[in-house]
Amino acid sequence: MTRLFRGAFILWVMLRFGLDELFLTSFQKPWLNALARVLSLGRNLKAPRGQRIREALEHLGPIFVKFGQVLSTRRDLLALDIADELARLQDQVPPFASDVAIASIERSFNKKLGDIFVSFDREPIASASIAQVHFAVIKDRNGQLRDVAVKVLRPGMLGVIEKDLSLLRMMAGWVDGL
Repeated sequence: MTRLFRGAFILWVMLRFGLDELFLTSFQKPWLNALARVLSLGRNLKAPRGQRIREALEHLGPIFVKFGQVLSTRRDLLALDIADELARLQDQVPPFASDVAIASIERSFNKKLGDIFVSFDREPIASASIAQVHFAVIKDRNGQLRDVAVKVLRPGMLGVIEKDLSLLRMMAGWVDGL
């Protein structure tokens, strides 16, 4: 049943960001263009198509962001405006809360942040689909201060990835059956 809900959510996101309109207008058929105009009534689809695709992939989660990252490297397959926008998925995904990152670090080390690092930048330097990176300073074994980058995984990633992969396997089975 969760696959059904996830499939419905994916469909909702596609409609919300107007990906149905992008798909239908990509064909040179007047009746599909007319259908796209009817379906887009009441929706604000003024954002550039690349931005709408990127934002939809961000809303759908890490597997879809990874898919967008891979697509962004295939400029031979995509229009440049779409490839440029998808390239933003490489390291410009919105970060998750720093408090969540800190709690994850403290839970992993079973220590308070101040006991692990001399200093820790709460603002992430980069954020991507699976993790984000914070700069910090540690004291090494010789007592010397060292600058480090701390990569923190997004919370709840494993469950989301497993559900999306299960859904993709099911959809691949449908396609294979056709």
